[in-house]
Amino acid sequence: MDWIEHFPALSALEPAARAILAGRARTRRFPAGTTIVGPGHAPDDMLLLIRGTIRVQQWSEQGREIVLFRAHGGESCVLTAACMLAYQDYDAEAVTETEVEAVALPRAAFEEAIAVSPTFRRFVFTAVSRRMAELFQVIDEIAFRRVDGRLARKLLAMAAADGTVATTHQELAAELRTAREVVSRQLHDFRQRGWVNLGRGAIEVRDRAALGAVAAM
Repeated sequence: MDWIEHFPALSALEPAARAILAGRARTRRFPAGTTIVGPGHAPDDMLLLIRGTIRVQQWSEQGREIVLFRAHGGESCVLTAACMLAYQDYDAEAVTETEVEAVALPRAAFEEAIAVSPTFRRFVFTAVSRRMAELFQVIDEIAFRRVDGRLARKLLAMAAADGTVATTHQELAAELRTAREVVSRQLHDFRQRGWVNLGRGAIEVRDRAALGAVAAM
């Protein structure tokens, strides 16, 4: 199947742009845990994900990891697109969470497609705009929402049917964009209230209703 068919927004791609993408893009595969791009490097390609998940994150000067967003199959990696549009190096790091199959579109082909195709331009700019809106939501959450409510929502979202959340305090801290010590302190408070049990590399949700009430605050 033509890889372009994985991206519905490109279904109306003009013939000239389709020829550029089909003829000059190449398929790449990355195992889970691969760092695709890192800070200080200029992008050579725009990546379009056919399947799999990429986590985009930043590291503070103190070594604290912050998850910015994830890109999934059927989406473009807007980190590569935005840096190519701005002629800037990466400020963040993109790591594969699963095995990833993606299409790499070289810079020259990317710029040519942007120039000749309204459909491709709309595809790129829409993806960048949506991701920017998501990042504004992240800023709002960090600045204005309480950590206990954010943690409760995350636990409920991640919990399996039996209540198990297979994660560490450090991983939760990265997801919530806060310090591990803050997450650990809040989890111990939840445990004292009888809402969770804490184990090695896992958390058991015991009282979904109580966590739900905190999450709604």
